[in-house]
Amino acid sequence: MEDPWADSAIGGESNNSSSTVPQSDDTAPADSTAAPSTSSTLTPSTHTSSSRPSRLTPRRLVAQPTRLEAVEDDPLGPLGASTPTATDTPLAPPQPPLKEQLPLRTTLSGGPNQIGSGARRPGGGPSDPHRIEEEELYNDSSSGPRQPPPVPPALPSPVRTSMQPSVSIEQAANPTFHISVGDPHKVGDLTSSHIVYSVRTKTTSKAYKQPEFEVKRRYRDFLWLYNTLHANNPGVVVPPPPEKQAVGRFESNFVEARRAALEKMLNKTAAHPTLQHDADLKLFLESEAFNIDVKHKERKEPHLGESKGVLSTFGISVGSGNKFVEQDDWFHDRRVYLDALENQLKGLLKAMDSMVAQRKAMAEAAGEFSASLHALSTVELSPTLSGPLDALSELQLTIRDVYDRQAQQDVLTFGIIIEEYIRLIGSVKQAFSQRQKAFYSWHSAESELQKRKASQDKLLRQGKSQQDRLNQVNAEVADAERKVHQARLLFEDMGRLMRAELDRFEREKVEDFKSGVETFLESAVEAQKELIEKWETFLMQLDTEDDETVFYRPPVVQANKPAGDTAVDRARARIDDDSD
Repeated sequence: MEDPWADSAIGGESNNSSSTVPQSDDTAPADSTAAPSTSSTLTPSTHTSSSRPSRLTPRRLVAQPTRLEAVEDDPLGPLGASTPTATDTPLAPPQPPLKEQLPLRTTLSGGPNQIGSGARRPGGGPSDPHRIEEEELYNDSSSGPRQPPPVPPALPSPVRTSMQPSVSIEQAANPTFHISVGDPHKVGDLTSSHIVYSVRTKTTSKAYKQPEFEVKRRYRDFLWLYNTLHANNPGVVVPPPPEKQAVGRFESNFVEARRAALEKMLNKTAAHPTLQHDADLKLFLESEAFNIDVKHKERKEPHLGESKGVLSTFGISVGSGNKFVEQDDWFHDRRVYLDALENQLKGLLKAMDSMVAQRKAMAEAAGEFSASLHALSTVELSPTLSGPLDALSELQLTIRDVYDRQAQQDVLTFGIIIEEYIRLIGSVKQAFSQRQKAFYSWHSAESELQKRKASQDKLLRQGKSQQDRLNQVNAEVADAERKVHQARLLFEDMGRLMRAELDRFEREKVEDFKSGVETFLESAVEAQKELIEKWETFLMQLDTEDDETVFYRPPVVQANKPAGDTAVDRARARIDDDSD
């Protein structure tokens, strides 16, 4: 078919000449890298004839055929006709994209089959700290999900701490104390002699430097602690120390009874939820230079010994006023109960002293009876009679020792509790007096406030002529109102505190008296068991027949033995004198 555009010879020649350009390009190799030259062949060539057409001749446009060739490794893909191959195979449909499964990046060390950490990447780049390529290398051949790397067990830390084990919040808020008072010994000369005690403390409180320590204290130090705690804690029932005694204060029985009372006082004070946090208790238990520390404290607080306590810190005057009339029925009933309890305990203590005196008298009588029996056994010639008499004399000495020991145990077990609660009732009454002083201070502050308000009203009626004086009175009224508010709050807080303290007093009284009565009865039963055992042994010896040597003892010759000062020795000496 004839080309519709080939109507002139000039156009045909130019067409033939331009068609040679792509034919020359077909001879180029397919894998040529000259992309610019190839792209130039794809553009239509311009007319290069040397003879330019005349302006009168119309310009003709000639369409030139082009061919697109596929280039291997071309990222744009096949844009033209496909290159004929030896076998025409249809192309497979494209596969859907798959999500790449990346290995878990971890910093744990690899297993024994992995390459060392010093291996580098195949491309010569830096080493992979997560060893991803190495894990893929060894996991490609395996089927199924990749197993997680093994986790090494946790090893104990080689660093050992020397800190104390932690305690719970309850233990930190309520530390435990175990205080023992012992080793009483006399120090000083004739005019300044006194007894010094060793106070050993074991505590879990973190407020102290060490968990266990020991100091030396004398009786007046315990008395200072009692007065100071009363001044620092108004309304609190402070356990009191034992009473003073001018005569016989160095006797062994009195020293032992005072030591036990002081030990009980300190343990009850340290067990109190309020007193155990007092700074003066810490000073008493821990200070090595106690007298110097107390003097330094008194210089810093000159009103320490006046026992005004919290009332004086608010600037509230402490006065006695008129006779106090209790307005609260609960406190009135407790005051009547405490008076009756104190009288009953004093009567019980008096009866206890009489019983102890009777036990001591019985012990002394048993000693004298033993001396008489021994004297009778020495003049009796028949061994069948002198032996039992001498054995009965020894039995009476045992009875004397049992009575003496039982009398001392009664004083230390039950008598000390009675004396302690008589003193505690005195401490409760002192707390009542502190509450009474707080009541007087409250009403005194109210009276002062009324006076200030009267002056203020008087100045207000005078007008603005006394403005400066009015400002001063207004400030005084505000200060008086503040003192009234503080005094009222102190009185109410002291009342609530004393209610809790009296409830605590009742609980501890029941526990202490129950424990004291049980100990008293146990000691009495043990003493009676011991006496029964001695009497049964003596009766078994008397019932032995045909054995005259049961009570026989060879005489002991003692030449020029000095007479003793015991009751038995005195009784024997009197019997010897009477026989002469």
